[in-house]
Amino acid sequence: MREPEHIPARRDTIYDLASLTKPLITGLLTARFVESGELTIEAPISSYLSEFDRQGKSPITVRQLLTHTSGLPAWRPLYLLTSDRDKVLATIATEPLQNKPGERVVYSDLGFIVLGFLLQRLSGLTLKDLAQDQIFTLLQLGQTFFNPSQAARTGVAACENGNAYERDMCERDFSSNTYNWREGIVWGEVHDGNAYFLGGVAGHAGLFSSAEETLKLANQFIAGQSQLLKPATCELFRRNMTEGLNEARSFAWQLAVTKESTAGSSLPAAAFGHTGFTGTSCWIDAAAQRVFILLTNRTHARTLPFTNINSVRRQFHTLAVKALGKTAVS
Repeated sequence: MREPEHIPARRDTIYDLASLTKPLITGLLTARFVESGELTIEAPISSYLSEFDRQGKSPITVRQLLTHTSGLPAWRPLYLLTSDRDKVLATIATEPLQNKPGERVVYSDLGFIVLGFLLQRLSGLTLKDLAQDQIFTLLQLGQTFFNPSQAARTGVAACENGNAYERDMCERDFSSNTYNWREGIVWGEVHDGNAYFLGGVAGHAGLFSSAEETLKLANQFIAGQSQLLKPATCELFRRNMTEGLNEARSFAWQLAVTKESTAGSSLPAAAFGHTGFTGTSCWIDAAAQRVFILLTNRTHARTLPFTNINSVRRQFHTLAVKALGKTAVS
């Protein structure tokens, strides 16, 4: 759908995957760097990014960024904190920590933005070019990209009318009413404000894809299916790296054992998944080699506050598992 038109969704409709960018691109690329030995998961990020070589920030590790235990805040409107995208990393590095690193899981866009910069610093490439070289080209993906072209726009599901949700947060929490907010339907460009500010490409958001090609990406996290990772590396996505904390997190994913996760009761505890603000989700039962993908544009033609569709996601998994039939429990 694109208001006022009603355009039916199809198997090849392309969606703004929002935070699915975190595991499907940033997590996958980070895993490849770890596998190649170019990156050490327990290493402090300050050993790669000098901006974090400062009091309180230097102990933060790559693992803590991947598991949202770095202590970094969940979100900040970076476009209000600096007018220079080249200063975004330094801006994040100066933000006060909300928690001591490793103490608590706090889902953080900022942490994955940092990981995106880390990948760029290691490779010498932009995140877009790195994803193209190491993922899109190798998997022969034709409907997966950052910054859709004008030619592809008509096949993309529309998002919010303007940026009312972020604007409301900024005016309420950051006393800002002077920013040049986007007007009209956000369609064919990234919905997330920080990713938009960063040129449409960031470690936390910006990826567009269809359901079929999202499946090809998700398969890269399953041992025996992956074309890009070794089986031993794929085990990292099933391993609880935050035992004893408030949420069960693995390498870039949430685990289904997490209380009130969107996996619901039909997926095994070792399943792992992620959601996206625009209305997307992807959950993987690696033992059964099953992937559950739900793509919607829940932010389009809707007034604030947007409907929470977590119950829909859980019901989708229940119905899908029932339709597929029982399998061995992982």
